[in-house]
Amino acid sequence: MGLFDFVKSVGKKIGIGDEEPSAEDLKKELDSHKLGTENVEVAIEGDKAVLKGNVTNQEILEKAIIAVGNSLGVSKVDTGGLTVDQTTTGSVVKEPVFYTVKKGDNLWKIAESQYGKGKGAKNTLIFEANKPMLSHPDKIYPGQVLRIPELG
Repeated sequence: MGLFDFVKSVGKKIGIGDEEPSAEDLKKELDSHKLGTENVEVAIEGDKAVLKGNVTNQEILEKAIIAVGNSLGVSKVDTGGLTVDQTTTGSVVKEPVFYTVKKGDNLWKIAESQYGKGKGAKNTLIFEANKPMLSHPDKIYPGQVLRIPELG
């Protein structure tokens, strides 16, 4: 699918001590969210995480990208070897929309910047789209990458 950029120096600390996360560490982190990523393999090439395998839908694909990418030490996530099962989705996979949190951001501001002025109340959609990686709407940080779902 593509190559997605993340901020290497921020994110959840996965490895032991000051070590970069291993492919095994990232796979454990990914699976801990119970997203449906059992058929996804994780490899590491420098500071790039490579995801290969199959997921059942677009949402799982996007959540897998941010679950791995928002890990300390990961600067890119390559999903070129990751496919979405077209038989369950019945539609074409779309290019994901992500947003990198800036200093001073909150979900309301992000919703207005992504959906338009007066649409800040749609911040709950962004929060829900990033669960279980986000546990609380106020716990976002600069450099974190969030999924931005389409307005339904």
